[in-house]
Amino acid sequence: MPFPDHVFRHTPTLRDRLTPPDASEMRFGYDRFDELDQRALAEGWPDGWRMDHDAREENRQKVLAGRMDSDLWVFAYGSLIWDPAVTVEEYRYATLPGWHRSFCMRLESGRGTHECPGLMAALDQGGSCAGLAFRIAAPVVDEETQYMWRREMFAGTYRPEFMQVATPQGPVEALVFVIDPTNRRYTPDLPLDVSAEMIGTAEGTLGTNFAYLDSLIHNLADLGIVDEAMQALHARARMIAATD
Repeated sequence: MPFPDHVFRHTPTLRDRLTPPDASEMRFGYDRFDELDQRALAEGWPDGWRMDHDAREENRQKVLAGRMDSDLWVFAYGSLIWDPAVTVEEYRYATLPGWHRSFCMRLESGRGTHECPGLMAALDQGGSCAGLAFRIAAPVVDEETQYMWRREMFAGTYRPEFMQVATPQGPVEALVFVIDPTNRRYTPDLPLDVSAEMIGTAEGTLGTNFAYLDSLIHNLADLGIVDEAMQALHARARMIAATD
């Protein structure tokens, strides 16, 4: 079912542009992990390719301690914007200072392989990031964040923190999933040509890495969000993908 109209009272242009949670493939249970565990075993993926279930839940409880009974704001900079996979009560345009979108996470499955890895977008330090903030109502925070942690903390490559986010309606303290600089998949400060080459050539069971970047660019544009660095990366990766 679609989001109720009141969800978009501050962002009317978003109406009909977002995937409702009941239609989202990102709202998954433990059966998804079981399928991937079998594939990992068959294909010989390295140990630690995903986060342990108990460790993931322990992280969720620690991060959200004392916040389960209150409304929860979440900052979205990528696919969480148009496919949140959770029940949302309110959307706002938002800006996160001190962090920027960056293809700084090595992608070894899905749209890349261990032999030919691609890259995934994350939030890295420096600059600022335009995105959206959405609010989850207090009565469903516990249930909905379980889905969110399965998705965002699938492999443990993010570090969930609470940060001040600016919105036209005033600042909010929002949950933000930023890159964990201690994770082995963190690949900072890659030159543009290197990033574009990886994205333009990588492919996995879910398709090409370029298709992921292309979707990001077009969705941001449809929502009126401009990211010049992402546009430059997209232009270079598109040339490589076309000749690969």
